[in-house]
Amino acid sequence: MRTFAMTAGLLLAMSLPCQAGQIYKWVDAQGVTHFDAQPPQGVGSTAITLPKAPKGASSTPPPDKPGPHQQVMDNQVKQQLARQEAERRRFCTQARASLTQLQNNPRLSENTEGGMRRLTEEQRQQRIAETQKAIDNHCR
Repeated sequence: MRTFAMTAGLLLAMSLPCQAGQIYKWVDAQGVTHFDAQPPQGVGSTAITLPKAPKGASSTPPPDKPGPHQQVMDNQVKQQLARQEAERRRFCTQARASLTQLQNNPRLSENTEGGMRRLTEEQRQQRIAETQKAIDNHCR
């Protein structure tokens, strides 16, 4: 684990523009490889000279320009997301209107196959809870 951490630190140091001139590498009695900016006392070490970063060099590569196929795909995804957002907004508007109606009108009726049927208070409270839950889950 230490070797991994030290190697990762070395690689990170190599990618930074303000890097140290030399790194020393050695293996201890347990066989663990170490890297440090200063050589250890009484242990043989190897000096590793790090290359200087060229002027104007960046540690991050320039972003690839998307090809025409990628642009078409990006546009399709954006259009689909816009449609989904519009549907979500319509749902939220309808759900809020329904919630307001349920909360403000204790005498609600619904259409059934046999005609109109009045909702009981228990049914109304259940629909209020369901509508509120749907608004909480889907509307910001």
